[in-house]
Amino acid sequence: MSNNIKPALVVWCGTAMTVAAYAACAAPPNYPNKPVRFIAANSAGGGLDIVARALSPKLATVFGYQVIVDNRAGAAGSIASEITAHAPKDGHTIMVGSLGGLAVNTNLYKGLNYHPLRDLTAITFATSSSNVLVVNPSVQAKTVQELIALARAQPGKLTYGSSGAGNAGHLAGELFKSMTKTDMVHVPYKGGAPAMIDLIAGQVQLVFSSAPTAVPQVKAGKIRALAVTTLKRSTVLPDLPTLAESGLPGYEADNWYGVVTTAGTPRPIIDYLNAEIIRAIQTPDIKQLLFGQGLEVRTSTPAEFAAYMKSEFDKWAKVIKDAGITAN
Repeated sequence: MSNNIKPALVVWCGTAMTVAAYAACAAPPNYPNKPVRFIAANSAGGGLDIVARALSPKLATVFGYQVIVDNRAGAAGSIASEITAHAPKDGHTIMVGSLGGLAVNTNLYKGLNYHPLRDLTAITFATSSSNVLVVNPSVQAKTVQELIALARAQPGKLTYGSSGAGNAGHLAGELFKSMTKTDMVHVPYKGGAPAMIDLIAGQVQLVFSSAPTAVPQVKAGKIRALAVTTLKRSTVLPDLPTLAESGLPGYEADNWYGVVTTAGTPRPIIDYLNAEIIRAIQTPDIKQLLFGQGLEVRTSTPAEFAAYMKSEFDKWAKVIKDAGITAN
């Protein structure tokens, strides 16, 4: 298809309705009228990059223009978010981001030149991915309740690793400590892999690990999985209970990804992007690709995703303040 001919088509739009019940509407006139920049808020090969590169060719086919993936790693997603926040308000710059850049970093880093709730506009959820609470086999706890009892009996003795201060695994651990009234020591690492190596070696007792990092080690018998951190069970680990099921009702720490654009972008463009991104990400080949990476497809209306971003911002702001977390 030519890069300067946009096909005539009808898309499914309508943010006031559920995702499954859109009303038909036409694509916005004169959009897009040039290549679309699709920013991935991490380096090539990361989870956000995988999502962007899976979606870009399908969107390009619909748009009639190239969708160029632009990797902007750094500051836990803040660099990519700031670029998107200050882009023209025309929908030609979109971003797939995660918890850090879209809900957490404003509470961790000083001097950021954007605010996610003010300067970015939600388009849709993209994926959901659970952390997995895993322990070294030497830990005398085979359930979440046994781990809580052990931590309460030995305040300050248990250590948990993460890939760095303020990341999803660290926040999941601090939420666990807050809800269980336990005292465990956080040990930050420069990445999830070194944290997992030390967990296997027994240098730390537990980790709230990403599923792709944890599952191979669980299957190899090197560590023990106790629960997942999402509110619902993971389709990747369907037999593992949630922390909410395990005596912590309401516990949720989701490694979600979502697509946003610059605040002030016209509503018809937002609705159009919402519809086409959902259409693309729900195709069987993309769903299977993402599932293989431990990512479950999760979509929404723009309003639903905006409300969730706000709820996550508020929740983690309180956790960060109460725990006294600071960025590395």
